[in-house]
Amino acid sequence: MKQIKDMSMIELGGYICSSLKKKDIHVVLSGGSCVEIYSRGEYTSYDLDLINEYNELFKNITSTMLELGFKEHNKYFIHEDTKLFIEFPSGPLGVGDAPVDEIAEIDTEAGVLRLLTPTDCIKDRLAAYFHWNDEQSLQQAIWVAEQNDFNMKNIKKFSINEGCLEKFLIFEKAFIKG
Repeated sequence: MKQIKDMSMIELGGYICSSLKKKDIHVVLSGGSCVEIYSRGEYTSYDLDLINEYNELFKNITSTMLELGFKEHNKYFIHEDTKLFIEFPSGPLGVGDAPVDEIAEIDTEAGVLRLLTPTDCIKDRLAAYFHWNDEQSLQQAIWVAEQNDFNMKNIKKFSINEGCLEKFLIFEKAFIKG
């Protein structure tokens, strides 16, 4: 098996997901790292946000991460062999006020990375745009949409439920124009 210093971001995520899953701890990658994967590198993130899907005890995550050679530093886990930071935001897994029903997987040499689907990644970015007027998150949603198959009807329904149809229409127009 590869050493951590030789792992890509996707492989490192797969390694951590698989290591935790062996201990019945389920995490799912979200946030900027998902954008990096689905935008094919248009955006770069240096942290992996692994959502604690079922709110397992954090001390169990901590002990596993320590076994893997990571050290806790503020709210992150760091390892001397990678510049990537690992964070475990608490669950439940969701985007905006909507639960996540489907988990995507990428099989790597180091393990299986569990992550949001492209549709849920777009919704995650749009939620930041909708509620905090984060224009960068709107751009990230567009990049993901340009590079992947996704469910526009699902995103429109989500946007209506979030009370943000007008902002959804800005996303839709920008995506169609692109």
